[in-house]
Amino acid sequence: MKNTNYYGAGFPYREKQKLSGKLIVLEGSDGVGRSTQIRLLRRWLEDEGYAVSDTGLTRSGLTQPGLDAAKSGHTLGPQTMSLFYLADFADRLENQIIPALQAGFVVLSDRYFYSVIARDIIRGIDKTWARNLYGIALKPDLILYMKASVDSLVTRLIHGRGLNYWEAGMDLYLADNLYDSFVTYQGLLIKEFDELAREYNFVTVDADRTPNEIFETLKVPIVQLLYNRLTKAKKPS
Repeated sequence: MKNTNYYGAGFPYREKQKLSGKLIVLEGSDGVGRSTQIRLLRRWLEDEGYAVSDTGLTRSGLTQPGLDAAKSGHTLGPQTMSLFYLADFADRLENQIIPALQAGFVVLSDRYFYSVIARDIIRGIDKTWARNLYGIALKPDLILYMKASVDSLVTRLIHGRGLNYWEAGMDLYLADNLYDSFVTYQGLLIKEFDELAREYNFVTVDADRTPNEIFETLKVPIVQLLYNRLTKAKKPS
């Protein structure tokens, strides 16, 4: 039986409990600046008096070591890798995100399952199969899609942490070098994100701007969500 708070059945063995907090997701391509915005948003919300928790892809203590090892050794196929990410997501959702929401926290998520689906589809995973995996997923209160051009992403990464194997999609053999593979792969990823944005009602934010300009834009829908619908949660003493 479908729980309306979830995309599917959720966790059938869990008792239905009121979630007084709000789940806000930031999505977008590699190098778009999500981590920077999560830091800025957390500081701002805490200054406003909200209790804030943040999470992100592959932060599960249960699965992160195995995921890191598998990615460094290039040992897993696309479907097995997808299931590994599902385990990471399920652990964080059940043991981090839902408890924080029950306690009245604003939860900021650096990516959700949408990024995993976009990557899966590019690697040939069936769309329906990928979506059905995440019937356990809680529906966020707000999904902010930071969209930037591939040129902007390249510039930021080259002047920052640099390009890496997985962000460039090198496992797909799109090109014989990191740069060209990154450009092609991120272009494909943006197309998938655009499709997901329509399906899941993302709020699209122009990320081809300065961090402060992006931050001010992100604040607008968050203010509309929190100040109108959420009683401020006091920080635990």
